[in-house]
Amino acid sequence: MTKQTPHRRSPLAGTALLMLAGVAAIAAPTLAPATALAQNVKGPQAAAGFVQSLGDKAIATLADPKVSKDQAKAVFRDLLNQNFDINTISRFVLGKYWNVASDAQKKEYQTLFEQMIVEVYAERFSQYAGEKFKVGSGQASGENDAIVASQVLRPGGQPPVNVSWRVRSKDGSYKIIDVIVENVSMSVTQRSEFASLIESNGGRFEALLNALRERTQAPQATQ
Repeated sequence: MTKQTPHRRSPLAGTALLMLAGVAAIAAPTLAPATALAQNVKGPQAAAGFVQSLGDKAIATLADPKVSKDQAKAVFRDLLNQNFDINTISRFVLGKYWNVASDAQKKEYQTLFEQMIVEVYAERFSQYAGEKFKVGSGQASGENDAIVASQVLRPGGQPPVNVSWRVRSKDGSYKIIDVIVENVSMSVTQRSEFASLIESNGGRFEALLNALRERTQAPQATQ
């Protein structure tokens, strides 16, 4: 990672979010939010069902040639907000720097954080290569969270990729707050990268905003 670019490809890029991107290939009118499937059921197994539904739709629709890139991005943004707690993730990723940012900086950061995910990964999601998605059981983790184990089964005899999802029960539905790929947390990895960027620029929070602005304005330039 350089001082200007907070977008080193994380372990999430080719695995866990790949499945969510598949859901983004569904035309909006046909989409049934996965949260609706679990909102009337409680417990870790309901969280597992939530993840399974999301993954099944992703794998089934990922290679749909009828969906344009712009359509995929628009639907992906909606699904991201429906199924991931972006506010919780983006704030955790900032760590101590959340408290040093101004209100205006926080607002812009959260907007840019969402744009970064959509812009960067929507393009990579088109690189589907026949993966399948298998969900295991869910295990309680604290009062409101569950950890759902899964595997991405890759073709050609390649070893599977282990992916765990931290799912939080909130307001009668479920939201994903972290994805752990081969024991590497997306949120913790991104938090370390953002902190390193800010620290290498003299603790200036504006340096992170500048890098995110650059990344979201020209997503194809650094693929």
